[in-house]
Amino acid sequence: QVQLVESGGGLVQAGGSLRLSCVASGRSFSSAAMGWFRQAPGKEREFVTAINWSGSNTPYADSVKGRFTISRDNAKNTVYLQMNSLKPEDTAVYYCAAGRVLGVVGRVYDYWGQGTQVTVSS
Repeated sequence: QVQLVESGGGLVQAGGSLRLSCVASGRSFSSAAMGWFRQAPGKEREFVTAINWSGSNTPYADSVKGRFTISRDNAKNTVYLQMNSLKPEDTAVYYCAAGRVLGVVGRVYDYWGQGTQVTVSS
C-alpha cells in the first residue's frame, strides 16, 4: 500500500513559479513510477509529466514542456514538480500518482494523492 500527500499549491501570478511536492509512504517508493496529472474545472484529467524509478525517463505533456520539471528523491520518498513561467491555463488541481510502470495515462497508476490546488492569475 502506498499513500501519497501533495503540497505546495497556491495562488501565483502569471509568469511566476511554484514547486509541488508529493511525499509517499510505503517501502516500494524507490521502485515506483510517479506521475503528475491535473484537472481543471469542467475538464478531463490530463497527464502532465512522469518519472521512472531512476529518473532517467521523464515524459512531459507538450503544454508544459520547457516550463515544468519533474524530479525525485528516493531517500526522502518524495517527487517534485517545479513549475516555472506559469500561465492562467495551468490552473487546476494537481494530483500525484504512483504505479509499477511508467505511463502517460491515469489508468496505469495504482495510487493517487488527494490533490493540491494551483491557481494562476492573469
